[in-house]
Amino acid sequence: MSDAVLIAAHGSRDDSGIDEFYAFVDAWRALRPDRPLAAGFLEFVRPTIGEAVDNLVASGAQRITVVPAMLLAAGHVKNDVPSELAEVRTRHANILIRMARPLDLHPALLELCGIRYREAIAPLQTVDPARTLLLVVGRGTSDPDANANVARISRFLWESYKVSWASIAFAGLARPSVDEALAVCSRIGFDRIVLQPYFLFDGVLVKRIRDAAERQAAVDPNVEVVSASHLRAHPLLVQAFEERVHESIHGEPHMNCDVCKYRVRLIGRELDLGSPQVGHHFNSRAAIDEGVRHDHGLPRRPRRGAVTEAKIDVDEPFAGTDHTWDERLLSQL
Repeated sequence: MSDAVLIAAHGSRDDSGIDEFYAFVDAWRALRPDRPLAAGFLEFVRPTIGEAVDNLVASGAQRITVVPAMLLAAGHVKNDVPSELAEVRTRHANILIRMARPLDLHPALLELCGIRYREAIAPLQTVDPARTLLLVVGRGTSDPDANANVARISRFLWESYKVSWASIAFAGLARPSVDEALAVCSRIGFDRIVLQPYFLFDGVLVKRIRDAAERQAAVDPNVEVVSASHLRAHPLLVQAFEERVHESIHGEPHMNCDVCKYRVRLIGRELDLGSPQVGHHFNSRAAIDEGVRHDHGLPRRPRRGAVTEAKIDVDEPFAGTDHTWDERLLSQL
């Protein structure tokens, strides 16, 4: 054996989410029996990403493509998985380990969203799309680049479904929350609101979305609230992952860094510019440290090796560019 693929997943405390993930892994493996396929996790579940790589190397893998089972390029993709792989490379310096791009706005996933949307409304009484509002729900992160992509997804689906309006919400760190968005959307005057979770597999956050939909339906029975399914296992999902692996091996799997908060100065995120991209899962991998809490809803402990205060003067020109981001330029506009 020489080539292998490792799916790097986050992990979950929710058993149904892990079951769905492994159902997808089994389906992908069945389609490509010629190539070893393994899975590793950042936390809550074993094997860890490092352990999975160790197992593949022990089985004879010489080249490993690591594909993130995370939809958007936020902290897990930009920091945590690369940090895990950097540590693994110190043990396996003679092994070629590539990291593929996240799935992001893959056309196959947009098509799969359409399938889940049609499945959700098919058994229901027909409602004119002009009387329907689409609410796309993302995970929500501290990275505005990833959050903005949820708005892009919403726009693509809005134009595809031909609904009258579309908006976004987040189940995690970003706002508006699902409850906040539903409270506003229900007052606009549409007959139906369809929630579309942009999530790969079931889990705690997906269940929160369904719970929020049920709460809103109970508060205002005059507006029908429908929850579409998350993406889950489907041939289109396998296609998207397979294409990410292929481009990593044969192409150039560059992430879009045009509006990455670590590489360009973004309004409101100036202090993140140039800050160390360090993973924060080292103390909570899988179940290795039973006493360690890792809750994305609470303030994070300082990242290992991270600076406590970024020394960036937001009123000074941005060094290293041809642009002078200061009041002198603004006064000329």
